[in-house]
Amino acid sequence: MNFNGKEIITATMVLFAVIDILGSIPIIIGLRQKVGHIQSEKASIVAASLMVAFLFVGESILHLIGIDVNSFAVAGAFVIFFLAIEMILGISLYRDEEPESASVVPIAFPLIAGAGTMTSILSLRAEYAVENIVVAIILNIIFVYLVLKSSARIEKLLGKNGLGIIRKVFGVILLAIAVKLFATNINQLL
Repeated sequence: MNFNGKEIITATMVLFAVIDILGSIPIIIGLRQKVGHIQSEKASIVAASLMVAFLFVGESILHLIGIDVNSFAVAGAFVIFFLAIEMILGISLYRDEEPESASVVPIAFPLIAGAGTMTSILSLRAEYAVENIVVAIILNIIFVYLVLKSSARIEKLLGKNGLGIIRKVFGVILLAIAVKLFATNINQLL
């Protein structure tokens, strides 16, 4: 085992920024209002499993189906872009039948373990030891679980106006992340 504190801290911070569970609080609260209950444990376990699995086999799977990491990142940028537009404008672009509960979709995937997270995991794997990335994933999932579990208290604390402001601010941040992800990876495709 090659545990390294600096690698763990750096990987944890990178994943924390990309997962952005704090920025997703308005989305989580909106989902909880629609479906009534968020399965925090299930969402956390599924997201952690997806991230760890992608750490080990992600690049192979993408190559197997003929997709390079840059194409995957650009696709992820579009998904993040549309999520951001929904947050900023207060509209709903994604229409589907109402789920009975929110756990695997859309919380575990794509909110937590989305294209940006998966792309970041592949990037981290090129620089850091796998065991350090696994520890970083576990630390982030613990924080994600705590946020999901206390979403009702967070909603009461912030109030309707506070949530609206946070949703718009984080929508702009999410839009900037989408633009950066797109700009960074589109050059590799052209």
